[in-house]
Amino acid sequence: MTSQVQLRLLPRARCLYDEPLQVKVVGLKMRQVVTVSARMTDERGVVFNSSATYRADSSGEIDLERDSSLSGSYVGVEPMGLLWSMKASTPHKNFYMSRVLNPNVVKFSVHEGWEVEDRVLAEATNERLLMSDGVCRVPIIRENFSGVLFIPQGEGLFPGVLDLNTFMSERRASLLANRGFVVLCVPVFRDKPAKVKQMHLDYFKEAIEFLKQHPKVSCKGVGVIGRSKAGDIALSIASFVPGVAAVVWINGCSANVAVPLYYKKTQILSAIGSDMSQVILTESGASLIKYCLNNPLAGESKDSLVPVEGAKAQFLFVASEDDLNWDSKAYMDQLVDRLKRHGRANFKTVCYPRAGHLLEPPYGPYSSSGFHGVLRSPVMWGGEPKAHAAAEVHLWRKIQKFLRAQLSPDVSQMKAQL
Repeated sequence: MTSQVQLRLLPRARCLYDEPLQVKVVGLKMRQVVTVSARMTDERGVVFNSSATYRADSSGEIDLERDSSLSGSYVGVEPMGLLWSMKASTPHKNFYMSRVLNPNVVKFSVHEGWEVEDRVLAEATNERLLMSDGVCRVPIIRENFSGVLFIPQGEGLFPGVLDLNTFMSERRASLLANRGFVVLCVPVFRDKPAKVKQMHLDYFKEAIEFLKQHPKVSCKGVGVIGRSKAGDIALSIASFVPGVAAVVWINGCSANVAVPLYYKKTQILSAIGSDMSQVILTESGASLIKYCLNNPLAGESKDSLVPVEGAKAQFLFVASEDDLNWDSKAYMDQLVDRLKRHGRANFKTVCYPRAGHLLEPPYGPYSSSGFHGVLRSPVMWGGEPKAHAAAEVHLWRKIQKFLRAQLSPDVSQMKAQL
């Protein structure tokens, strides 16, 4: 390494996962061409890499917030491009980080010339924290549900949120707790999907009651957030379980998916069927499954539609228009039409034209395909990397603003600020 060349991570090398980072290189020769790379390894040992080539200015400096990449994983001015453009070293791998006690470690390096194989001039390590100092993580085991509770630092009451994930992941919950929410994280599937023949809403009701009764949670009702299969469960909770004030539905379905849903020992929704002959195998080896679910509005599928008109909650419906897992935009439109037919206006909608299915908290690697936990095979998620990354940044702020507006103790004041 060259001692005069420095790689600076600003405002500091240790930051929260969802905070932007300024990457600067100083001490280069005037107009020198270098390649800046990033590398990290997820919890399953999958390595993710990115790189971009830049030309220094007349002062021998490069600033990713100002300068345009000439080539590499992306081109143009992309301050966080080295993070969202990372690709897995193995095909069809999503970035997996569900444990939150350890930071996400990203190693940046500057290489002489146009290739990452060239001589290393400088290095720096970025630690991206999923839990801020003072946030309390508490495993919860009850008779009918288990999960992890995150409690923010500080006195007073906080908005309470039930964070649903198709499979257990603590990342979103911990990041919301950093921002001042009490969050209970629970999985939708508590066993391998092939072994689950029916699902019971009572499990989620107990989780809602636990949150409502927590001494740190405000009394305005709780919020529920869910994506994909967790999205339709979020709709059902709001439609059948009292005490839900806000729902964030992300790229879900308008109907109950996968297995019948029960409540108080009675089936309340059948499971929408599918036609697996509609699977399209792509050249990459991943399947396109967008057209496999039956039409929720046709025939017997109507028995699987969630009766959202009965919900007292406010809804934030979020749909990616390039979702290749299923047609989230069409399902969102169905939900909106149903609410309107019943004279309801308790919803907001957000669409992202070139985003894919896996909308996550921002600044993680984009994945165009990955392993489907229910189908047990690789599928296409959809989306265009740059647009998908921008959607995640916008949505993360939107989610927090929406939940605060509906759940904070002084709701009227928060609404006036929107």
